[in-house]
Amino acid sequence: MYWIRGFGHNVAFATPAGFRQGVAERRMWCHRLSHLQIRLQDLLRGRVTCWALQQLNFKSLFPLAIHWHHTASKSLNCVWRQHTDHFELQYANTVMRFDYVWLRDHCRSASCYNSKTHQRSLDTASVDLCIQPKTIRLDETTLFFTWPDGHVTRYDLDWLVKNSYEGQKQKVIQPRILWNAEIYQQAQVPSVDFQSFLETNEGLKNFLQNFLLYGIAFVENVPPTQEHTEKLAERISLIRETIYGRMWYFTSDFSRGDTAYTKLALDRHTDTTYFQEPCGIQVFHCLKHEGTGGRTLLVDGFYAAEQVLQKVPEEFELLSQVPLKHEYIENVGECHNHMIGVGPVLNVYPWNKELYLIR
Repeated sequence: MYWIRGFGHNVAFATPAGFRQGVAERRMWCHRLSHLQIRLQDLLRGRVTCWALQQLNFKSLFPLAIHWHHTASKSLNCVWRQHTDHFELQYANTVMRFDYVWLRDHCRSASCYNSKTHQRSLDTASVDLCIQPKTIRLDETTLFFTWPDGHVTRYDLDWLVKNSYEGQKQKVIQPRILWNAEIYQQAQVPSVDFQSFLETNEGLKNFLQNFLLYGIAFVENVPPTQEHTEKLAERISLIRETIYGRMWYFTSDFSRGDTAYTKLALDRHTDTTYFQEPCGIQVFHCLKHEGTGGRTLLVDGFYAAEQVLQKVPEEFELLSQVPLKHEYIENVGECHNHMIGVGPVLNVYPWNKELYLIR
């Protein structure tokens, strides 16, 4: 068996503030505004040379923007701007932009969202496409938007980062350890005993950690029956129905129109490329072996893809952008199937270019 792992802009700065700081800042502003007024008058009277015009630094006169005083801590470092068509937020070293319709539609208040079913109650079509908030205020780490109809929506800053496009670009959906033969052998990834896997959460956890990180994992001492194999598979996830069934035997008898049912060697490949959604997990269990052969070869397709990305990125882009037809044609006995799955060889998330599936 050979297998590849594939599968005009209001600006607010949230800073701590007290009465003394407010007085000091007002004095500072009065001084700078007075200074600016004098320099502008000189400009109008022609008293400033071209050199002075080039040196006039408005950033020094307005080092940031208007400070709105909130109860946020010094470490918060939150800046927001209200544009006519979107809301801009700078927080956690990320600049994010949110459409007002999206913000209104994602309100998590009791009247707009059912927290028990995690489903929206608000009718999205009822949201005005030109909606803008009447007011925005920050309290600690929560933004409050008041909409034209008086409805108030609250957004936690961390929630906005997590759900923003910009935040998603920085987030890895599935951390992986990429490997070749040498790396995997040195890692000495332990297998899990069947009874521990079946009866304890710790055994299941160890298996899943190995599987998610490396793309393969092994369970030892499984009785050589289809029933025990099925019990193992159901411990991991639901079993999908396929043209072969949910669970099935196969051997070299050519009972199906597939090379896997012959004595011919299969080179490295991924299965079910002809499904619109290829299988995410496959379980193999050798129930009986006689004679020689039957060697198992496992390859990390994500490692291979990373090599392509590093060495010839333009070819990685080609493989991730051009969709192909993947077909399975079978006409043997009573089995007549023709399945077509469409998709590129390398499937990546469009927002962060993370590889998640290989056909």
